[in-house]
Amino acid sequence: MSPDVVKHSLGGKKVLIVYAHQEPRSLNGSLKDVAVAELSQQGCTVTVSDLYAMNFEPRATGKDITGTLSNPDFFNYGVETHKAYEKRSLSSDIIEEQKKLQEADLVIFQFPLYWFSVPAVLKGWMDRVLCQGFAFDFPGSYDDGFLKGKLAILSLTTGGTASMFSKTGVNGDFRYFLWPLQHGTLHFCGFKVLAPQISFGPEMASEEERKRMVPSWAQRLKTVWEEEPIPCSPPWYFGQ
Repeated sequence: MSPDVVKHSLGGKKVLIVYAHQEPRSLNGSLKDVAVAELSQQGCTVTVSDLYAMNFEPRATGKDITGTLSNPDFFNYGVETHKAYEKRSLSSDIIEEQKKLQEADLVIFQFPLYWFSVPAVLKGWMDRVLCQGFAFDFPGSYDDGFLKGKLAILSLTTGGTASMFSKTGVNGDFRYFLWPLQHGTLHFCGFKVLAPQISFGPEMASEEERKRMVPSWAQRLKTVWEEEPIPCSPPWYFGQ
């Protein structure tokens, strides 16, 4: 298949990049920019939610419901946002992010690892946007999650080297910290999860190693649509 045919076939693909870094000139900023450039060149429509630039509200509060509460005497965030989603009375910033998600074929989360997890602003995005009724229900989780059919990738930077995130390293295997994010959040909502893109220890890496991080991400994205999802099961994360 010629490159032109490939580009044409990807013309309808939509990508959402949920980006959480304060500094546009950071490695995270460069990884985000090269993803936009490469995927746009493929003919994809790319949307970026730059959470810091948007001043995205991370706190899950009663302000997320614009209508009347079902139980004003005892506030239960999960119950109230579920009902508000059904009544179309969630706050406009949540509705806007849900619309971007609904349209996306691929969602890339670009962030620096904070405490083996995501920065607070990205955690807040997950708390508020992935509400019951929209992303999942009971039944309606994991392989039956409401975002099934969509792909997701975590692209992140770490403060430690690859050897520190190995089974024998001080931090343990990098797959351990991926469990709550990839399995408990993304797979729970139905995403097919692709292998993470981890740029290990850029601050500690040699100049040569740092220079390879951005091009290697761009190179991977050239064939990202052909990748097989990881097997979302405990053995992948924790071994047999």
